[in-house]
Parts: sequence; structure tokens; C-alpha cells
Amino acid sequence: MALENYIEREIFSEIVDHIDKPEITLITGSRQVGKTVLMEQTIAHLINKRSLPSHAIYSYNMDLIRDWEMFQDQSRFIEFLAERTRKGKIYVFVDEAQKVPEAARFFKGVFDSKMNAKLFLTGSSSLEIKAKFKETLAGRKRIFHLPPFTFIEFLSAKDKTLHEYIKEGKELGSIDLQTAIRLYKEYLTFGGYPRVVLSESSEEKKAILHEIYSSYVEKDALGFLEIKNKTAFNRLVRLLSAQVGQLVNIGELSVHLGIDRSTVERYLQALEETFIIKRIAPYFRNPRQEIVKAGKIYFLDSGIRHLVLENFMPFDEKTDKGLVHENGVFIELHFRLRNTLAGLHFWRTKQGTEVDFVIEEGLNLIPIEAKATIKQETIPTGLRSFIEKFKPHRAFVVNLSIGNSTRGLHSTVISFTYPFEIMNTLKKA
Repeated sequence: MALENYIEREIFSEIVDHIDKPEITLITGSRQVGKTVLMEQTIAHLINKRSLPSHAIYSYNMDLIRDWEMFQDQSRFIEFLAERTRKGKIYVFVDEAQKVPEAARFFKGVFDSKMNAKLFLTGSSSLEIKAKFKETLAGRKRIFHLPPFTFIEFLSAKDKTLHEYIKEGKELGSIDLQTAIRLYKEYLTFGGYPRVVLSESSEEKKAILHEIYSSYVEKDALGFLEIKNKTAFNRLVRLLSAQVGQLVNIGELSVHLGIDRSTVERYLQALEETFIIKRIAPYFRNPRQEIVKAGKIYFLDSGIRHLVLENFMPFDEKTDKGLVHENGVFIELHFRLRNTLAGLHFWRTKQGTEVDFVIEEGLNLIPIEAKATIKQETIPTGLRSFIEKFKPHRAFVVNLSIGNSTRGLHSTVISFTYPFEIMNTLKKA
């Protein structure tokens, strides 16, 4: 199994770093984000990079009946491991581990038996795996969440040279920059699900997205979550798709959908915990001056959003390209900040003045404004107000028109940058 056959996933290095840790490596992610492939990539690493013999690696898929039968008796499985570990450490991979009967208790017992075996588990991002693995495996696992392709991973599939340039933070020439912007607009339109990215035609991409979303609704929403009102649930997702980056009012959603507030909140929680949407809260220091009750929502894959809206028009023809771009900036920031203590918020006053994103690192604030189109280095009104009030050291205007330039306002340095360069620019700040 050759490592070069895989699209490079950004969390792979984190998985590799955890191989020698005793805790269970638990990889979660929504349907079809590539959990099985990531597991295969880890196995390939063990064989090709660490020269482990194949008999030291055991791989199971709980969707296969012959593998499922192996996990019906915990004592028998522990005995099986005991026999296999007599010659040394082994590595056990279990795909869709939440399907093991009483999965958390099962793997807790295996871990506590102190076998010389490292466990790697994958599971869907549904509430099912959260319910089964949250408490019982406390202190015995580390969770790695695998999202759809980031733009860097998307580039690895589309243009490996450009992928390396951007990953290394190299300054792009005009031709490479035009290519990066064109590909980024494609990424914003169809999203990052691996099968979608690797499909050739637009129609095939749409069909795969429809399959992914339909499977999610039927198996996660109506199945495990037992949501009874499928129509209201789907209408809620559509409403949220149209309100990306806007304040979410639970009361208004309740009235519009004809369901009570608690049901709306439960549906929102379900969507968030199954990694369809993400809510962010406002940043405030004085709650009397800024809106603190309503949050904003973003989709974690723009392709799913466009499927729900039935709108796959090219980016430059969209009437909501500003919202699409803002959602793309959110996806990038959300992923890059996942392993940090930094908080991601937005800022909005009662008067309606706002900044799209605020990164909070202790007492350090970094405001970020997303502008799809901007013709010159103009400081947006909301960003100017934030700078005058909080006086941050750095601020950013993330755009698709002009980049790699700076302006100053008071003691704040304002960088105009492209979305695929934002984190490299932040690192240099």
C-alpha cells in the first residue's frame, strides 16, 4: 500500500504523532469524509515507514458480517489479543467502531486489560458515537475530527505544485495566483467532500452531494436522532443555508417553521453535533452595549449548503457571493484554530456595526473582515470602528481581489490578504 496513492490529509501528521501514545486513537468525521482512507494511510505508514510486518496489524470493518462477529464477545476478543501480542506489540484498526455492541464498555475493557496493543477506531460524526464513547472512555482516548477537504487538501488533488507553494507560504506569481483564485471559487461552490472533489463533471458532483445529504437525513436525523418532523427539519436546514453569517433568531425560526422553540434548539444542536453547521457567539466586553443573545451560523461544507439551496451557479454569478466567501473564510479559520486555545467570535453592536470574525487569544484580539470583492485598500466601516474601540495590533481584510498589502490605522497594521494565505499571514504577524 503506497502512501503516494493518497491525497495528503492535514491531520495525518497528528495521527502519526499519536501512534506511540497508549490512548485509543479515535477518528470521527461525517459520512464520506475519508475516515477509512485515513486509517488505510496510517496502516501504510506503519508498513512502509516503520517496517512493521503485516502480521502485527489487524484491520476490521464493522460493516462486514465476518468482522462484526469478532466483536460479539469481549472476553474472546481480549483472549485473541493476548495470543497475538506474545510476539510483540500489535496495532488494531476498527472501522465504524460505534457499531460494536455496547462499544464504549467493550473498548474500555480491552484498553484496561493492558494488552500490548494500540487501538485505532473510526466512527461517524453522529450523536451515536458521542453518546457511546463520551464518558466511559474518559482518559482512555484522544479524538481526532476529520473534516471534508480543506482548501490545501483540495489543491493537493487539483494542482500539487500550487499546493506546495501555498503550504510553504511562498509568494505566488500572477499566473499561479489566478489559478489559485479560480480553484478556490470552485472549492467554494462544490465544497470539500473527497468524492465530490475527485469527480470530473458538475452533475456527478451534485449527485454525490445529494447522496451524502440524503444518507445523513435518513440515517442520522431520522434514524439515531429520531427526528419525527422531516419536513420541518429540512426546511430549517434550508432557512439556515440562506442565513449564513447572519444573526439566528430562534423565535423567528420557530414561528416560520410552526414548531416550538425547544424543538428548533434541539434540531440546531443535532445539526451542530453532526458537523453540518457551526454556531459562533459574539465577542463583547460590555454586555450593555453589544448584542449577546443571538449567535451566527456557518456551514462546515459549502457544497452541502448549495445543495440545500439548489444553487450551484458559478461563484462570479452568485448574488450572495459575499456570504459564500465569508463562509469559506470561516471554514478556514475554524479548522486552523481547532487545536489552539483561541476563541472565534464575531462583533456586532446594537447600532448594527459589525466585524465578521474576531480571534480572541487571551487579551489579544485579531479582527478579520471578509470581502469577496474590493477594488482598493479601503478599511471597512465596521473594522475601523473595532480598531478605534479595541486598538488591536493587527487586523485583516480577507478578499479575492487584492492581497499582500498593508495599511495602518492608529497603531494597528491592517493586512489585505487572500483566504488561502490568511493563516500564513497570521503566523508572520
